[in-house]
Amino acid sequence: MILTVTLNAALDITYRVPRLRPRDSNRVTEVAERPGGKGLNVARVLAALGHDAVATGFAGGDTGDALRAMLAQETGVTDALVPIGAATRRTVAVVDTAGGDTTQLNEPGPTVSPAEWEAFLTRYRELLDGAQAVALCGSLPPGVPVDVYARLTRTARAAGVPVLLDTSGEPLRRGLAARPDLAKPNAAELASLTGHNEPLRAARDARRRGAHTVAASLGADGMLAVTADGSWQAAPPRRIAGNPTGAGDSAVAGLLSGLVEGVSWPDRLVRAVALSAATVRAEGAGEFDRATYEELLGEVTVTDGPAAA
Repeated sequence: MILTVTLNAALDITYRVPRLRPRDSNRVTEVAERPGGKGLNVARVLAALGHDAVATGFAGGDTGDALRAMLAQETGVTDALVPIGAATRRTVAVVDTAGGDTTQLNEPGPTVSPAEWEAFLTRYRELLDGAQAVALCGSLPPGVPVDVYARLTRTARAAGVPVLLDTSGEPLRRGLAARPDLAKPNAAELASLTGHNEPLRAARDARRRGAHTVAASLGADGMLAVTADGSWQAAPPRRIAGNPTGAGDSAVAGLLSGLVEGVSWPDRLVRAVALSAATVRAEGAGEFDRATYEELLGEVTVTDGPAAA
């Protein structure tokens, strides 16, 4: 099984409007709710790819109860979330169906108590037994130490479980120092971390900070991977219109599935880019359009680059 960690889970709410008009009333034509947070999105895509996924993290309050009830309906995803007293946050995506743009509103996360944090650590260590890989994903809720991903990375590596890290800011910087097997920032997160706007240079810098491999999401331009053995960039054949929310999470699922299946890095990147683009065509995060995905698998191009410096 593949373990995903979502410390700041959310109930994702998507509103669709014919055309978003700021500073005016907007009539919502469709509302959708689903379990959210980066790791939960990754788990649902992994399940759709045929992998057993176990999702842990925190959930609490009425929002957390609703999230867990929906998660129970997901085929292939096991709920191992740790209950907390504070309410799980909500995120709201407003989709302008005319222009295709999405406006995202994210609530702050719940405060996690020291006892709740210790309960999570116990659950995490238990779940590592039998895990093929673990993904540490997303932002941190209040009450969780800023170096948490570094701690969780070291715990997983001590257990012999490969680690993928997908976060930003200070948690990313500290997490890299614990030497995760793979870090998956986007271009903006890489630039913020390293001060370099050129993706290859920034990825090499991030790798020197500790990650064994850096796979950088480049938005519509695809994905760049820098490893000890070489670098590759995969690009979709065309720009895909739609809602980009969750596209990076689907890319993580593609990378993780490729890791546990032992496929080559070029093939992992093709899968990740195809999934990311297919998610843009889906209704929401944690989903992908199967027909688009299968079509793009044969159309994503991969170019070789030099080995990591």
